[in-house]
Amino acid sequence: MAPARTRPAPDTARQGPRLPVVVVAGRPNVGKSTLVNRFIGRRAAVVEERPGVTRDRLELEAEWNGRAFLLVDTGGWLGGGSSLEAKVAQQARRAIEAADLVLVVVDVTVGVTTEDEDLARLVKRADVPAMLVANKVDNPAREVEAWELVSLGLGDPHLVSALHGRRTGDLLDELVRRLGPATEQQVEKAPAAKGQACPRVAIVGRPNVGKSTLFNRLVGEERSVVHDVPGTTRDAIDTVLDTSEGPIRFVDTAGMKRRSRSAVGTEYFAMVRALQALDAADVVLLVIDASEGVTHQDQRLAERIGASGSPVVVVLNKWELLATEARSTVLVDVGDRLAFLGESPVLKVSALSGLGVHRILGALGQAVDAYHRRVPTGELNRVLAAIQAAHAAPGSRIRYAVQGAIDPPTFTLFATHRLPATYLRYVERRLREVLDLGPTPLKLRVRLGG
Repeated sequence: MAPARTRPAPDTARQGPRLPVVVVAGRPNVGKSTLVNRFIGRRAAVVEERPGVTRDRLELEAEWNGRAFLLVDTGGWLGGGSSLEAKVAQQARRAIEAADLVLVVVDVTVGVTTEDEDLARLVKRADVPAMLVANKVDNPAREVEAWELVSLGLGDPHLVSALHGRRTGDLLDELVRRLGPATEQQVEKAPAAKGQACPRVAIVGRPNVGKSTLFNRLVGEERSVVHDVPGTTRDAIDTVLDTSEGPIRFVDTAGMKRRSRSAVGTEYFAMVRALQALDAADVVLLVIDASEGVTHQDQRLAERIGASGSPVVVVLNKWELLATEARSTVLVDVGDRLAFLGESPVLKVSALSGLGVHRILGALGQAVDAYHRRVPTGELNRVLAAIQAAHAAPGSRIRYAVQGAIDPPTFTLFATHRLPATYLRYVERRLREVLDLGPTPLKLRVRLGG
């Protein structure tokens, strides 16, 4: 069979050598996310035994027998329903139209439904190569039932059990055969592309503050499902974007709440994904609903971000909803309640209209540069000598200093005696100002001797 066609995929074309895109589609609760997790060998997609858990498109790099491809898990396909369900279906439709191969997953225990038939017609109209996957074939008795799926007109079904791994290897063998061999460009250039430094920017905040709207605005397309129901995003969704500051990986996370009795099942795993994205981030965009001001949940989340050691850019979203006379009060409240974030920039934006969003990239670029900054030892000690000449430490002297680490910049000060906490804060402030380190966190360690 000929290699799969190279359709333009909006989310992946930015990343250099393009991997073939394999979309996993189907109505809710047929086991799409379980199949995706089985393919990649880890629990990357949130899975729960009820429909509608996956809402956004989740993209993951996968490999089988040396053939790499991009695996896209989509939300459950429903032809009608609520406005949120319609948006989820639209996301699935967009993914199918950009695919090189579609896996149409059907639950063999239920049989062919109206939604299955509608999805099959959509795939055939899109003229995309497709494979019919009969899932939940857990025993030989189910195999006979699976053949009624031929009525969908997508060819013979591939019988698997995603939960137990039954025949998923055979399915992957056929999948990579359909994709065809990798092109010379993919083989030669993809490893180099993987090695390129690409800062990770996690977009975090409590539910319904506009994270996904901001993510879509930054990426330039409707990449995450946006709806006025809190908690729409369940997985951490990421996209690499070429910007004026170089390639940046933006990660849209689920809304983070205080841990409570309600944090079970899907909400619990969504929280885990968000915390993992936060800990792996080079810089964090903390999105706050300006119309509500800084809440106690915002403070708790900011404390968690501060503990991660990543630089923070505070984004006051929905700024246009604030009355003019209330704006100064909100800014004072931010400075007071988030004072522990130090010199973090505060940007006033409207993700919905795009107001002020253009300033985010510049702030991110500065934060990332400072986070990775390494100061030459000679320059560092000249700056420290000037700092001490302007204001000497009481009863002590810093003999010299070295930078021991980056991410964030970490400096070890060798002093004759213990340095007071107030003097260390003074040294930190002056190092930040003179070395132009901006809002990035700094770590100062003191060693005594001589």
